[in-house]
Amino acid sequence: MISLCNGWEFDYNWSEEFARFETVAESVRLPHNVKELPLHCSSPSDYETVCGYRRIIDAPADWAGKRVFLQLDGAAHIATVFLNGKELGSHRCGYTAFRTELTEELKTGSRNELAVKLDCTENKDIPPFGFVIDYLTYGGLYREAWLDVRPENHIEDLFVYASDDEIVRCRVKTSETGGSLEVRIVSPEGETVGLYTGNERCFDIPVENAKLWDVDNPNIYSCKAVLTDGETDEKTERFGFRRAEFKADGFYLNGKKLFLRGLNRHQCYPYIGYAAPERLQRQDAYILKHELGCTAVRTSHYPQSQYFIDECDREGLPVFTEIPGWQHIGDLSWQDQAVENVREMIEQYRNHPSIVLWGVRINESQDNDPFYRRTNRLARELDPSRQTGGVRYITKSSLLEDVYTFNDFSHNGENGGVLRKYDVTPDMSKGFLISEHSGHMFPTKAFDPWLKRQQQAIRHATVLNDAMADNEHAGCFGWCMFDYATHRDFGSGDRICYHGVTDAFRNPKTAAALYASQGDESAVLETGSPMAIGDYSATEVGTVYLFTNADKVLVYRDGVLDREVSETPFKALPHGPLPFEAGVNDWGGQSAVWRFDAVKDGEVVSSVTRSPSAELHIETDLSCIALTEGDKYDASAVRIQIKDKNGCTASYAQIPLKIEAEGPVRLLGPDIVTAEGGMTGVYIGTTGEKGAGSVKISSLGFESVTVRFIVN
Repeated sequence: MISLCNGWEFDYNWSEEFARFETVAESVRLPHNVKELPLHCSSPSDYETVCGYRRIIDAPADWAGKRVFLQLDGAAHIATVFLNGKELGSHRCGYTAFRTELTEELKTGSRNELAVKLDCTENKDIPPFGFVIDYLTYGGLYREAWLDVRPENHIEDLFVYASDDEIVRCRVKTSETGGSLEVRIVSPEGETVGLYTGNERCFDIPVENAKLWDVDNPNIYSCKAVLTDGETDEKTERFGFRRAEFKADGFYLNGKKLFLRGLNRHQCYPYIGYAAPERLQRQDAYILKHELGCTAVRTSHYPQSQYFIDECDREGLPVFTEIPGWQHIGDLSWQDQAVENVREMIEQYRNHPSIVLWGVRINESQDNDPFYRRTNRLARELDPSRQTGGVRYITKSSLLEDVYTFNDFSHNGENGGVLRKYDVTPDMSKGFLISEHSGHMFPTKAFDPWLKRQQQAIRHATVLNDAMADNEHAGCFGWCMFDYATHRDFGSGDRICYHGVTDAFRNPKTAAALYASQGDESAVLETGSPMAIGDYSATEVGTVYLFTNADKVLVYRDGVLDREVSETPFKALPHGPLPFEAGVNDWGGQSAVWRFDAVKDGEVVSSVTRSPSAELHIETDLSCIALTEGDKYDASAVRIQIKDKNGCTASYAQIPLKIEAEGPVRLLGPDIVTAEGGMTGVYIGTTGEKGAGSVKISSLGFESVTVRFIVN
């Protein structure tokens, strides 16, 4: 596989002259978004175009007799490939990879002109389009591109799956019937622990003392297949030994019950849309597991980056993924494409041990038994090792899948968190999973008053608690991980859905602390209030929740122990929020200084101080400082927060910031940003050069902050 991310030219408007290399065009690198987007008020009109990408391929003479394929990992949304002026193929899904064979038209030992015509419009003939959609779909060659050079007889597909019974089941698809295979199973330590040699294409390989893949020990094996037929061809896939099963009373991983405490993830980013390179994709999996304490993720509402799923493999984060769509089912041709999307999703992702459930219905669609019999039948044929689900918001729906995956938005802040299983599903013997909750029921901005942000966290806590308590739910996925841009028919007046437990840059809101506090990886302590009396009617602060995974919290007022808080009404949660009544502070009196000490096993493990403070400063959190430049560009996320003297986010600090990049790094977005809720972010990309780079963040009245990068 030869990376093909560099050396492209782009034109926002496709033309035959562009395809013939007769026009001047912009030089770009992949991943690429057709246009930089504003943080607020983005619109489909920003990216809905029929555009063009082109580049030269210099094919060496020794490629003669080889088969050469172009692979595009993500082309939103209808792509047509041309080589040397001839149309070679097209693809009608923006969320799965596709391959186009170039062999017949490729001139070896010569210069070749490759062009891709890309329809980025919301074309009603393909999923997810045809009606309204609650997310922007962006446009561009937004994932990576490759040239794949193979011998005549080569390995087209290698499917590997293993339960917890130490048997590896292999299916090898080759382009021709001849040739012999050698297939090795390699342990996480790099040792060969299983071997097959022969001519069969379906076979089992026993492995002794296999180490299981699970959430705490995500052991990953490799399967390396070598086909010999005059020439040799190789293909390697990573997999894990694990048994994932949804039963009537919950989800079981390797025979142990695990509640899937997850969030929904879109694949969009501010300014760059879908076009986020590898490092940013992997970072989201890290945030979900280590910062938000999740035990699962749903990739709403389409297959997502292989890098993101690969990182879920590495982190031990179970994944529920699904085909593209949002409520609407089109005509028979549209449905045929959706069935093809099932095929592509499963064939491209089925070796990932983290994926535990295939979503084979259009998200929130109505029943359509003929259509969904097709999607379920194909899924079970392509992958007998996994169960199927399909997200709906209707109760007692026709259940052709193995799991009733249901969007439960019944909680309104005053009633129970979830509906009971027998009120929702028509089949009590099958698994039951909440695929979405909260979200639009209580949109919450990072700059909303503390009472609202605290209430968002408590709503998520209520749903999680009640779902865990009834012993019927396999898990629930909150809507959603972060705020995202949407169509005008949804979201707030600025076309943002403020449904996330983090903002669009992945900065935490109060609800993020609720999720983080459910894990035990590190000490967590967050207060639901800044304890500022001006935020509350008649200076009555009222009930404040403490989000912690400690045993108890000691509350000090002006240095004096005020109380000890350890009881929670959320008994089913691993660590339920702790409420206490803060009382009234006299208007005009000396503001109290509150200190909260989280105590675990008799030791103070975290401390937070809340008091009025006008001494603000800028803090940054970088995903990486050492970037790698080469056959593609690299990028780092810089999360920016305005903090007070106590180290707490100044959530009412709406402050403009100037961003200046120097050296071999560039801004992926504007050079002026505004902190919202005291938080914002920027993305820094490499430029093709190596060396030391820096980014300066400054604002009037603040000491500037400079973050430094090294590009290798």
